[in-house]
Amino acid sequence: MPPDTPRSTSTRRPAAAPRRQAAGPDAATIHHGIRRDHSEETAQDYVEAIAALIQQSNEARAVDLARKLGVSHVTVVRRVARLVEQGYVTSEPYRAIFLTDKGRALAEECTVRHETVLAFLLAVGVPAAAAERDAEGIEHHVSPETLEAMNGFLKRNS
Repeated sequence: MPPDTPRSTSTRRPAAAPRRQAAGPDAATIHHGIRRDHSEETAQDYVEAIAALIQQSNEARAVDLARKLGVSHVTVVRRVARLVEQGYVTSEPYRAIFLTDKGRALAEECTVRHETVLAFLLAVGVPAAAAERDAEGIEHHVSPETLEAMNGFLKRNS
């Protein structure tokens, strides 16, 4: 290039980072599991909320559930119908919603997971508001192995 020719000031695009390969199961298996977990999250949130409402006021009504979850009454009615089909709740039109044995077991499992994740996040110094928000998401995806490790940490550090 002649000395009086201006140089381009454009920058070159950096090379793309190499794709990280998943260790263990192939990526399709991992993503399938994540999609399945996402579909189960809503059912878990609903049974957990129903259990909390029953504990607070001895009943769970669709209007209270809608308010608690920040969704419409129609959304609650549709989700409750699916929960009935899945065997988690019983309900009749214009009546309270009740957990079946299967629903109570799932609600208890979700509550224990949530409490463990929340306690762990608080123990490692996450501020309370962030810990509560994060625990709500993590509880649905935490593996039994990670939950066990969190419990071990909490026992060692209490």
